[in-house]
Amino acid sequence: MTAPLLALSNIESVYGPIKAIRGVSLSVDKGQIVTVLGANGAGKSTILKTISGILEPRKGSVQFRGEDISNVGPANIVRRGISHVPEGREVFPLLTVHENLLMGAYTRRDRDGVACDTEVVYSYFPILKERTSQLAGLLSGGQQQMLALSRAILAGPELILLDEPSLGLSPRLTREIFEIVVRINRERGTTILLVEQNANMALNVADHGYILENGRIVMEDSCERLREKDDIKEFYLGMKDAGARGERRWKKRKTWR
Repeated sequence: MTAPLLALSNIESVYGPIKAIRGVSLSVDKGQIVTVLGANGAGKSTILKTISGILEPRKGSVQFRGEDISNVGPANIVRRGISHVPEGREVFPLLTVHENLLMGAYTRRDRDGVACDTEVVYSYFPILKERTSQLAGLLSGGQQQMLALSRAILAGPELILLDEPSLGLSPRLTREIFEIVVRINRERGTTILLVEQNANMALNVADHGYILENGRIVMEDSCERLREKDDIKEFYLGMKDAGARGERRWKKRKTWR
């Protein structure tokens, strides 16, 4: 059996005295899109920050390509093939679009490859090519999200950690972003771990999903099966006809523990 590309085992991460995630274990196979769903404050972003080295786990291990990267700093995480697109985009506002892209490629030495990937992201997001000399801080929210994702691609990653890409975007822009996410996965073979509030969109594009509640994984399954569960329909997809039985199960947590 092939080992997963990414595996978290019994991870515990904290912010000061607060345990943000508790005993989280999950895996992502090469070539997959895997999503983590949960309410605000459930610990979704903390998982990504722990993987990318922004937070050091108090317990447990993070394995990437079979190697323990639990105590590896963020710069070396990028060098190993993981790019993190944080919540809120966090572009460099006083740098141009082109300069932001070059910042994404700072660990690379293959100039021809960087030039090729730059053209690839411009093909994904033509508006960025039109604004290559514009300061990133003057872009719209949707354009900044495009730039943040493009900057991650320029690092040449094997795995992209994508945190709330639809945050603050219109439904049209959300669809455009997710169409490109799927293309990146299919055309480049890039594996993606996706944290997303738009559960319907995430479950439609991802292969496998994890449900996070109060810092713990309480359910996992293929996204096809998750979409058919009454609890998911009721509390994540907003389907009111999912039935009172699903609500009782939610309250008792019997199917989530």
